[in-house]
Amino acid sequence: MDTRRLILLLVFSFSMVMLWDGWQKHTHPAQPATAASGTAPASNGVPTPTAATTVSAPGVPGVPQIASPAAAAPRMKVRTDVLVADVSAEGGDIVRLELTRHKATGDAEHDYVLFDDGEKHLYAAQSGLIGNGLPTHKTRFALPAQERVLKDGEDAVSVRLEAPATADGIRVSKLITFHRGSYVAEVSYEIANGSGAPIAPHAYFQFMRDGKPAEQAGGFGVQTFTGPAFYTDAEKYQKVNFQDVTDKKAKFVTKAPDGWVAMVQHYFVAGWAPAAGEREFFANALGGDLFAAGVIVPVAAIAPGQSGTVSVPLYAGPQEQSRLDQFAKGFDLVVDYGWLTIIAAPLFWVLEWFHKLTGNWGWAIILVTIALKALFFPLSAASYKSMAKMKTLGPRLQRMKEQFGDDKMKLNQAMMDLYKREKVNPLGGCLPILIQIPVFIALYWVLLGVVEMRGAPWLGWIQDLSVKDPYYILPLIMGATSLVQQRLNPAPPDPIQAKVMMMMPILFTFMFLWFPAGLVLYWVVNNCLSIAQQWQINRMIEAGGKAAE
Repeated sequence: MDTRRLILLLVFSFSMVMLWDGWQKHTHPAQPATAASGTAPASNGVPTPTAATTVSAPGVPGVPQIASPAAAAPRMKVRTDVLVADVSAEGGDIVRLELTRHKATGDAEHDYVLFDDGEKHLYAAQSGLIGNGLPTHKTRFALPAQERVLKDGEDAVSVRLEAPATADGIRVSKLITFHRGSYVAEVSYEIANGSGAPIAPHAYFQFMRDGKPAEQAGGFGVQTFTGPAFYTDAEKYQKVNFQDVTDKKAKFVTKAPDGWVAMVQHYFVAGWAPAAGEREFFANALGGDLFAAGVIVPVAAIAPGQSGTVSVPLYAGPQEQSRLDQFAKGFDLVVDYGWLTIIAAPLFWVLEWFHKLTGNWGWAIILVTIALKALFFPLSAASYKSMAKMKTLGPRLQRMKEQFGDDKMKLNQAMMDLYKREKVNPLGGCLPILIQIPVFIALYWVLLGVVEMRGAPWLGWIQDLSVKDPYYILPLIMGATSLVQQRLNPAPPDPIQAKVMMMMPILFTFMFLWFPAGLVLYWVVNNCLSIAQQWQINRMIEAGGKAAE
């Protein structure tokens, strides 16, 4: 088997193994972690501002119905132009959040629900104060109304919830402010110290979520990450698996002067980002497949008769990179492209630029493909010339095989002498494929991970570039163009190798049936451009050979 074919087969085999592994993870995802039954709750049921590694998160371990009290408590709705939030009287938690500009996975009739009170998940944004008698996320607040709506001409809508006064006269109000066209809300506490002594409380802001992964779009894809993530300037981006939290093996920054905590899932994210100042991060298993991850911040000391405030912004929405950049430093890292971020990030920037020109992500993918082809044109041209020359040497290589029979050593030596005389590099044809593999994988992660591609139509029957072609038209075109391209390449001298190489387009077509339509579109356009380029080079080489003869 010649070296060029061996390399191609190795690349193909590696791709098959990688994609099969992704398929296994997609169709048989790991079971959600369950907390150990021996976990002990904090004495007061809320986090304690000690070392973050020993923080006991709120909740009663081992009780799956931990969110049911909030579900039974009175609620009010807050409506803006981009979301509908359900705020519970218990703790003033945001127990349900509906994103009105994004449709549910596989259901275009309903909006996407991020925070969920049990329809598919248990997931809420919770907060409270730490101090003797101060309100926590278990405290029953007084709701100001049944509903608040952002009216025309208003830029923000606020909800003020009042907690019962403590025994020593401390009064606390919780204020949640939503903004027009924004997925950021400010969650604040106003503390009036009516006691006779100064107080220095802490505030905690956390996400409570079950361990089930977020719903995936239909098609062939890997199971994307769902779980807590932390960021600081010193330690950068750190993801934490639910299983590691359960096993108490989670490794993440615990104390820092900056940074944020997030709950990440496919296409969407929620995060708390306190202003600069000391903070503690925590992640804990609550039991019953429920987890808490959050941050604790100190509140400046409040003298008797004085008031103090603490406020932390909450982002809860899609992973739109323009919004993430504005929310907090490093928050755009929640869009995880894997180990090819160095290629995927610039690819998305170019894609986004073309999208601004065309207004359509499908045409943007086509233009990116053309741009990549133009960028690598000199390299590809040299490789195609090498393959075209190899094709003209096919008859002579066949005669050598017949001449030397089973003497592999003499055959290989004769072939190398021929390549040297004709100035042909037998490995030259591998280069375009080797270059395309990382670009292909990077673009795969872009199309899989960016929410901008979710539900984005191209034309006709392609109404969502992030899922498979519903009628498999693009994969079949891709298979046909791959077959044409294969026939333009020089055939291997070994008949078995030739059959294996001719099977590759069929195998690729089968795999691409479940790939995102945007990725298949890229491959179809790339194949068509490669066919045109290779056909022209073959004509030039053949014409030159006839003239020489």
